[in-house]
Amino acid sequence: MCNHYHNLPEALATIEAWKEYVSHFDEAPPTDVWPKRKGVIARITDGERRLEALQWGVPLTMKGKRPGTTVTKRITNVRNLKSNFWRSMLERPENRCLVPFTQFAEPKPNAGREEVWFTISDADVSAFAGIWRETEEGPAYAFLTCDPNPLVKPIHPKAMPVILQPEDYDRWLEGDAAEAFQEPFPSQLMSIVP
Repeated sequence: MCNHYHNLPEALATIEAWKEYVSHFDEAPPTDVWPKRKGVIARITDGERRLEALQWGVPLTMKGKRPGTTVTKRITNVRNLKSNFWRSMLERPENRCLVPFTQFAEPKPNAGREEVWFTISDADVSAFAGIWRETEEGPAYAFLTCDPNPLVKPIHPKAMPVILQPEDYDRWLEGDAAEAFQEPFPSQLMSIVP
């Protein structure tokens, strides 16, 4: 599962699709993003498009194995869109966000901590389809996953992040039918980072 990605913040300011968001961002965005750390998302807040730094991983408290105990997991990747927990966020466009990235990693099979990095071939910055919510610890986000495309599948056969085409950014943030976006990004438009 994708639990590591890079973001080159200087690239955001050069891409026309992101200029509107960047103008409202005051802090230096993190470039190496891991779960439980802050990452940058783009969302519409009070009618304005803006970048904000939120924690990556939506906390979900569940019953523990021992009676009377609970365990809190951080959900970074969302696959089960039928779950009531995610459904409420998906149905409300105000809970959707774009998660900008320049590269994402999947663990290399049987290689310990080694990772394989993927990028979109003709884009400096791309975006995952994300959702966010307020939590007791502050706002947090996760992004959707889908079946892997032929490039990612040999590395991670179960899933890959949902990557949006730039022309779909507005529709993801403001439109209906969020499930329609749960499709693999075309592998011919991606490459493995050497």
